[in-house]
Amino acid sequence: MRGFLASSIGVTCAAALALPLTPPALAATARPVPTTEVATAARPAPHAGTPDTTMTDRRAAEPSAAGSTQSLPLEPLTRNRATPSASATPSASASASLSPSAEQGLSRRAVRRFSLVGVIWDDPHAELHGRVHVRTRAVGTGTWSGWQDVETHNADHAADLDTPESTSGRVRGATAPLWVGDSDGVELRVRSELQGTGGRSIAVAAPSLPSGLRLELVDPGEGDEALPGGPVDSPRTGGLNTETSAATDASAANADLALLGATEITALSRAATEREFYTLRAGESVERQRAKPYVGPRPRIVTRRGWGANEGLRERKFVYTKKVKAAFVHHTASGNKYRCSQSPSLIRSIYRYHVKSMGWRDVGYNFLIDKCGKIYEGRAGGVTRPVLGAHTLGFNSNSMGIAVLGSYGAKKPSSAAVKSIARVTAWKLGLYRMNPRGKTYLKSAGSNLYRKGKKVRLNVISGHRDGFRTSCPGRKLYGKLGSARTKAARYQGR
Repeated sequence: MRGFLASSIGVTCAAALALPLTPPALAATARPVPTTEVATAARPAPHAGTPDTTMTDRRAAEPSAAGSTQSLPLEPLTRNRATPSASATPSASASASLSPSAEQGLSRRAVRRFSLVGVIWDDPHAELHGRVHVRTRAVGTGTWSGWQDVETHNADHAADLDTPESTSGRVRGATAPLWVGDSDGVELRVRSELQGTGGRSIAVAAPSLPSGLRLELVDPGEGDEALPGGPVDSPRTGGLNTETSAATDASAANADLALLGATEITALSRAATEREFYTLRAGESVERQRAKPYVGPRPRIVTRRGWGANEGLRERKFVYTKKVKAAFVHHTASGNKYRCSQSPSLIRSIYRYHVKSMGWRDVGYNFLIDKCGKIYEGRAGGVTRPVLGAHTLGFNSNSMGIAVLGSYGAKKPSSAAVKSIARVTAWKLGLYRMNPRGKTYLKSAGSNLYRKGKKVRLNVISGHRDGFRTSCPGRKLYGKLGSARTKAARYQGR
């Protein structure tokens, strides 16, 4: 296991040594590591004062900062402003009585281009008890969408309490992100409600909304493609050399599997995966090495370089836990209105939202899977290694988080996505000699289900709701985990 816990500096050195031994077949997936990510600066877009903005407004909103976040403070809403719908809001008399602390939002307006939205607030421990509705205007057609719900309960996706990541002073409360596609106009309503009232007139007694509410409009940018203009975001520390070095480190963390700068880690056969297993576990005792490995064939994985991560956004250091004893399955609750060709943009948006808006050190998940079954590397540090994530509050240690892009409360996940959950768990859990159909014990770091320090017996492949009282990963996806466990065990040869 010591081989899995080498520092990022050691990994970088290992990359230089490993390059001559890398199979030639991997060379086709490698690209030079970028030196910088820049974008055309945007001028501020006008606020539309009337329900329908003019063509002049639309043209003013066109120049967009590729790879950027617009952060707009919310305003108290008055009773004469439009509400999303009668079924989604209190009665007219109740709405008229709502205080500014119970209803906030933004009037319809033109903004710079964006593709993902979310709402944040100051206190990461405060809950938004209420409903968030947003509507957006599509670029090109100028058509406004209907009102869409934004998932408000998102505190269960977080770093464990009292860890450096959770106590950094940068973390904020937030809703789940919602993918809306290429847009240049927005309107928002946030209304406080008592839990379980469903928006009835009793909402006049609802608690105040959290302080410091802001709407985050995220433009995913164009990945690592260099664009003319100045840099949109500076690295957390240092300058362009630091950013370049961070990109090199992220790629070098997978040096045993792919060339430096590779956009994907290629799939392997079971025999080749077993040979790789013995190489990766060379530090184990002779007795352990003699034990038959039950490890699934390595699946194809799109690297951070492949989905276009701006490595200057995240914290530089990699943080590891001891081992991987369990996998927690999530959904991103970001909606299902994305094409698989847009998955890299969606992941870049979630990454930016996690880091720039929510204040995390990196994207929270260890792997992400789209509805076409493509697997993506998540938090930096190496796909074979026990990278500490921020996905299941209370159980991030000795586990990994896998998020399926989309919302699966009412919609069934694709068979391709379920198969990929099985494939990536069969491989990664197999590297740590874990049986996907088995049980394991994890120590709780504190959640709303288990007190801190309690040893909890869990499925090796669990849903987020098994460690935290939450609807994640959605009823429909949770119902497929039994199938994923069976498939994963079969991939391992059990």
